[in-house]
Amino acid sequence: MKREDETKKTKCASVAVIGRPSVGKSTLINTICEMKVSITAPTPQTTRNAIRGIYTDQRGQIIFTDTPGYHLGGKEINRRMQEITIASLEESDMVLYLLDGTRSARSEEDAITQILSKVKVPVIAVINKCDILRPEQIEEAEFYLRHKLESATVLKASGQEDRGVDEILIEIFRLAPYGDLLYPSDSYTDQDLEFRISEIIREKTINLLTDELPHVIYVEVADIEYNAEEQSVWVRAFIVTEREGQKGIIVGKGGENIKRIRKESFKEIKRIFPGSSLTLDLRVKAQNKWRNNQVVLDRIFR
Repeated sequence: MKREDETKKTKCASVAVIGRPSVGKSTLINTICEMKVSITAPTPQTTRNAIRGIYTDQRGQIIFTDTPGYHLGGKEINRRMQEITIASLEESDMVLYLLDGTRSARSEEDAITQILSKVKVPVIAVINKCDILRPEQIEEAEFYLRHKLESATVLKASGQEDRGVDEILIEIFRLAPYGDLLYPSDSYTDQDLEFRISEIIREKTINLLTDELPHVIYVEVADIEYNAEEQSVWVRAFIVTEREGQKGIIVGKGGENIKRIRKESFKEIKRIFPGSSLTLDLRVKAQNKWRNNQVVLDRIFR
């Protein structure tokens, strides 16, 4: 006899996505949700918050939590990121663990697998970036995962190339509990509007200035004004740096950098407001008090 919840037609599950920095978690979630949910950048640890992406089809709904890259280290910022990651595992129905087969397993990988070997929820291990892996790299990654996580399902995928994504979803829905949808079927994230806009701008800034500027910056959305009659939106935002001297790097010679950041940000923010004209007022300011480490953490983990 089926349990009462199994008589429901849909399934609903929360899935924590974990892996080392730059393993491709954000790219995979964006590919699955078919919208920008989490920022992607070549600089490690650009995802600082536990960000949710939502996927819904006729089978049900999956809520993905994109966690910060799991990174060992003594710095307070690294410890806080680890706390966010571990907390998200304890609140989820299952874990999606991504391993980058282009890199050999290190202490971070061992730390992750040790944590996952003790969790009480199902674990799906995915060898990511399979489109650029050699056969021996895939074999090495499979051996590592089957040795460290004997009960986990092991799959291969490429979030960048949209390969193996259907197989991941099939396995998630197979393991997902029956239940009602938690979000409307057309939702793809639970982030508030200001956060989504600020993350888009932060991504473009990091991608443009990876070599010149530390990625410990944040973006403050100061104002959003709507005009329903004119179908227009006006956004004012600030890229906030730690020191006064960093403002010039972001602005660039003759304002070249800030113009490029604004142009790239504008294209993605415009998709949030279809059918409306958009004005993006983007500026740079220094927050000297940000030198206090606690202020940095409060901004990052707000």
